Amino acid sequence: MKVLVADAFPRERLAEIAALGLQVEHRPELTPAELPAAMAGVSALVVRGKQVIAEVFEKADALSLVIRAGAGVNTIDVAAASRVGVYVANCPGQNAIAVAELAMGLMLALDRRIPDNVVKLRAGQWDKKGFSEAEGLFGRALGIAGTGPIGQETIRRARAFGLEVHAWSRSLDAARAAALGVKRASSLRELAAGVDILSLHLPLNKETRGLVGREVLEALPPGAMLINTARAELVDQAALLELARDGRLRVGTDVFAGEPEKGQAAFDSELGKLPNVYGTHHIGASTAQAQDAIAAETVRILSRFVRDGSIPNCVNVARKSPARARLLVRHHDKVGVLANVLGAIREAGINVEEVQNTVFDGAAAACCAIQLDERPGAALLDRIRARRDEVIFVECFDL
Repeated sequence: MKVLVADAFPRERLAEIAALGLQVEHRPELTPAELPAAMAGVSALVVRGKQVIAEVFEKADALSLVIRAGAGVNTIDVAAASRVGVYVANCPGQNAIAVAELAMGLMLALDRRIPDNVVKLRAGQWDKKGFSEAEGLFGRALGIAGTGPIGQETIRRARAFGLEVHAWSRSLDAARAAALGVKRASSLRELAAGVDILSLHLPLNKETRGLVGREVLEALPPGAMLINTARAELVDQAALLELARDGRLRVGTDVFAGEPEKGQAAFDSELGKLPNVYGTHHIGASTAQAQDAIAAETVRILSRFVRDGSIPNCVNVARKSPARARLLVRHHDKVGVLANVLGAIREAGINVEEVQNTVFDGAAAACCAIQLDERPGAALLDRIRARRDEVIFVECFDL
């Protein structure tokens, strides 16, 4: 089985993949446009930030699994993968500490104007008077939008700094807010209106794209900070640029609209040039600790896939199948029994959505649960029951 690793990856972790008995091809130089032509014979593809376009899935002749060595899967055409039955998995939470550390660093940098201190010092200027005008973080209100692994790690660090932490996410209820030690907001706008700093830790998907719109940004008090270590597409960029340019907001961001795909490239950002905006180069997950943890999780996913066919962290398996009925068939564990049952179902024009066969001790009998897209009629059930030398018991349940 061939694995293509199409981005930078630790050498020792590549050796661990090979130790699974897999053929490893490491080609980090491939561009997204070149990737489809490189897919011949590839069973598993590993990428970090590289885009995986629909053509990859159309051209691949053996692909079963794509692993995003990171958290977000917005760079992968997951819908295209699902159409051809290719699993997509990610490595959530492995970079959470690194991103949370950067979020806290951006807050501190904005409050104490650390980059400007450095620039003046390197220019031979001393300005203790000017740079002494800082409020400090202690006791101020921080809003966390998104309470997944990164949001939770940011909450832990913020509390250590003495910040009063508020939070919002669609899944955050009162009990979980209490467990996290945060004040729960009922909406993102309410969160923004009640804090001095808003830090974004939401995934990018169709529900969150543009979620931080003008209404949310304008709800922040004058001089508030917006910290974005998630995705630029979460935020209305035109409104953000306008409010930052007017001095209404201070911005600390690790992500930019239209940022280069390459690690080094020319990049002209109006937002990044503003004096009240501190930007980093999408480096939130780029610590040695985080990258090794992500690589180790990638190896674990491949190991499970090879060993038992399971896919940890799979993001594109339906949470609920369209099945409307479950057929239970207890049967003798011998050749052809399930083929005959499934053949009868096929002849009845009923689609099988899922099948799980469990073998009992001694391997004399087994029980097969078959999820169907419609309930079988009495005639079909009688036909299956009639195979008395193969079938022990048949029952059907509506779902």
